[in-house]
Amino acid sequence: QVQLVESGGGLVQTGGSLRLSCTASGSILRINSMNWFRQAPGKQRELVAGMSLNGNTNYGDSVKGRFTISRDTAAKTVYVQMNSLKPEDTAVYYCNVHANAPWPQNYWGQGTQVTVSS
Repeated sequence: QVQLVESGGGLVQTGGSLRLSCTASGSILRINSMNWFRQAPGKQRELVAGMSLNGNTNYGDSVKGRFTISRDTAAKTVYVQMNSLKPEDTAVYYCNVHANAPWPQNYWGQGTQVTVSS
């Protein structure tokens, strides 16, 4: 089993920055990818940023150039640095990890609220 603990959400003004972090723990044999998704009220969950096992990254179109995903492999922690935040970035942000523990499976964090005021 894998546990994910997220932190770093909060309230910020337009143009501000936040950094979210997510640490994975448990009987993990291998982490295949670490990702951030978000879900705003009344909207579908969408990919914010992802990082694969070999370090390749991908971003949602709406955050390209503003958000940066990174990781500390040894600490099994993924970060997303969010700059130039906009009110439309307001959502619950979820950490997602695809890991072999021991079988390949998706795991989700509990979510952390990010609110950007105008």
